[in-house]
Amino acid sequence: MKQHTRDMLFMVSSIAVIIGAALPLFMIKLPWVPYLYSCGAAGMAICRLTFRYKGKNFRLKRLFHIETFSSLFLVASSYFMFRDDPDWVMLLTVGAALQLYTAILIPRVAKKEGKE
Repeated sequence: MKQHTRDMLFMVSSIAVIIGAALPLFMIKLPWVPYLYSCGAAGMAICRLTFRYKGKNFRLKRLFHIETFSSLFLVASSYFMFRDDPDWVMLLTVGAALQLYTAILIPRVAKKEGKE
C-alpha cells in the first residue's frame, strides 16, 4: 500500500473512530454507531499492519509494534461495543493511551537517531 493511500485511510479511520466513540459517551444511541466505529478501527489496524519499520533501531521497532497492538485494542473494543458491554470503553482507553505514548516517543527517538 502506498504511503499516501495509507495516510488518507488512517485520517478517515481516525475520524470515524472519534465520532463512533464520542456518540455513545454522550448517551446518543444510534444503531449505526458500532458499525462506524468498527470500520474506523479496522481501517486503523490495516494501516498499522501494512507498515513495516525497516530500520535497525530496536527501540523504534518496539514502538511501532506497540502502535500496532494499540490498533488491535481498538478492534477488540469494537467487538464489545457490538455486544453492548461497557468494557469497550476500557479497551478504547488502553488503545488511546498506547497511541498517545507512541505518538510522543516515535518522533523523539527518530530525531535522536538522526543526530547519532
